[in-house]
Amino acid sequence: MSLKAFSEYLSLEKNYSKHTVSAYTRDLEMFQEFLNEEHDSELIENVNYSEIRQWIVELVNSGVSNRTINRKVSSLNAYYKFLQKAQQIETNPLRKHKALKVGKKVHLPFSEDELERVLEESIEVEDFESARDKLIIELFYATGIRRIELVNMKLSDVDFSKKQIKVLGKRNKERYMPLLSSLVKSFDAYVDYRNSLSTIKDKEYLFLTKKGVKIYEMLVYRIINKYFSIASSKAKCSPHVLRHSFATHLLNEGADLNAVKELLGHTSLAATQVYTHNSISELKKVYAKTHPRNKR
Repeated sequence: MSLKAFSEYLSLEKNYSKHTVSAYTRDLEMFQEFLNEEHDSELIENVNYSEIRQWIVELVNSGVSNRTINRKVSSLNAYYKFLQKAQQIETNPLRKHKALKVGKKVHLPFSEDELERVLEESIEVEDFESARDKLIIELFYATGIRRIELVNMKLSDVDFSKKQIKVLGKRNKERYMPLLSSLVKSFDAYVDYRNSLSTIKDKEYLFLTKKGVKIYEMLVYRIINKYFSIASSKAKCSPHVLRHSFATHLLNEGADLNAVKELLGHTSLAATQVYTHNSISELKKVYAKTHPRNKR
């Protein structure tokens, strides 16, 4: 059973993105390279757990993080499950494997003051790029969408009459997000500048470069980092921190966890709960100020 068949299975049956399929394939190729060097070109399909364990030890000794190792082993596990489904192997050598322990990865959100400084003081809308950058920041904070969801957003996904946008999430799952009135104004300003571009090659996509082509992920990261590295002292200034800020600020204001889950496009509540640690600290402050026994 070839890796090509596995890649097609991930793309067609599991609806994984090209980026995800590519990551799975790279992990499997890396393990095969290890087998070529250490075990005389033995095929992945024929290994036992001790050989996988040897690979894990080598990765640890090479300084690869536990989180990354777990991801690579997860790719292997998915492949073995695929082989079982195709009746190419009887047992999964990773069936009893336990993931390596990893520390909780916590991204501190931007404060409301930091967001206010960026949106009200740092960006003066006077041309195409400033109008685009402001809309990107506002859209991230107003909706909590992922970077790739913003990059792939199309003009047709925006419904001004209903004040909502359609977002295509992971595994091609659609969700609809409401648009704030202030966001509609920023959309209007950006679209006016967009329509005045001398050349537009990727007409269907909402966000473009000044050359008229679809915006790309690294540029989006640079835009966020450019403005927030000035307004914030946080070490990490990325689109994901804006997503984190969106969720945390909603929860701080009393939003229902299930509602936030739907807005973020999460499939499980567990994925949303990572954002609750900051809202708990806010609850503690309210509790300390308002509980009668504490007042004494």
